[in-house]
Amino acid sequence: MTESAKDARPVIALAMGDPAGISPELTARIIALDDVKAAAHLVVIGDRRILDEGAKAAGIDLDLETATLETFGAASGERHVFIDLAHLDPADVARGEATLAGGTFATANFRTALQLADQGKAGAVCFTPFNKKAMRYAYPGYDDEIRFVADVIGFTGKVREFNVLEKVWNARVTSHIPLKDVAAALSLEAILAEIELTSNCLKNAGYDNPKIAVAGLNPHAGDGGSFGMEEIDIIEPAVAAAKARGFDVEGPFPADTVFLRALKDGFQAVMTMYHDQGQIAMKLMGFDKGVTMMGGLPFPLCTPAHGTAYDIAGRGIADVGASREALLLAARMARKAAALSAAA
Repeated sequence: MTESAKDARPVIALAMGDPAGISPELTARIIALDDVKAAAHLVVIGDRRILDEGAKAAGIDLDLETATLETFGAASGERHVFIDLAHLDPADVARGEATLAGGTFATANFRTALQLADQGKAGAVCFTPFNKKAMRYAYPGYDDEIRFVADVIGFTGKVREFNVLEKVWNARVTSHIPLKDVAAALSLEAILAEIELTSNCLKNAGYDNPKIAVAGLNPHAGDGGSFGMEEIDIIEPAVAAAKARGFDVEGPFPADTVFLRALKDGFQAVMTMYHDQGQIAMKLMGFDKGVTMMGGLPFPLCTPAHGTAYDIAGRGIADVGASREALLLAARMARKAAALSAAA
């Protein structure tokens, strides 16, 4: 992992997100945060004119060193670095709208950040919020960030989204599939693989022996088979197999109380069976602090869990809390990866 020339802070490539939403002002706010400066050396990728618009909305004076893709590694390290792709005139931004111009801007920034990390020039990647509709205008195959990352860096391994709050993570066995397909997608092997990936990602974030609570699929976790057999036939055997492999895991617990149990009993993660089973709870507990982390990649990749907030774009009131948490998590994971690499 590349480090800045004068300190040991990890280098994080920060891609500016959708220019029509709150991403420009969030990027400006992140750059100005003292705890982010202490934790990481940012290489910010975008268009300086768009960033300046965001800084103006946020009321922030930017302190950045300008570099190119070829020269940023020689930057002093005293200040964050901005790589200006100069690819979007602010006059072409339709605030509050998903457009081809916005999607082209965001995909170019994201692609560049991923390539820097893939080349070992950054230890982690972060991005301010994208708009998927705009991204699809620019990249028709854009199903989600996982698909885009795999396409850009040619990654063929298993990647999973985790939602992260300070007190608990949410992992899930299935993600962006129709609810009617969830039960058929569950298997002992799939649940066991997710438990292993979740445990490894938690360890990379600094949890030495993470505890994982597993949710059931059906009401009351099936109530002994009264409301479905998935708990008895699939989930319970998967939990037992995980325990036999040494993972600290319990369940299945009823989904309507599993997060309460996790917070009360000190579980670091809750594994849910499908997307909204965990997302609803996580966003209720901390919408302004939630982070999405993509686990399984060769490098950490983090972003705020909220969206582009078109309705408040340009008003200077966007909350930087989730973006801050995303950067700090990425920095912790990048440092851990660097320490493990140095010890190998």
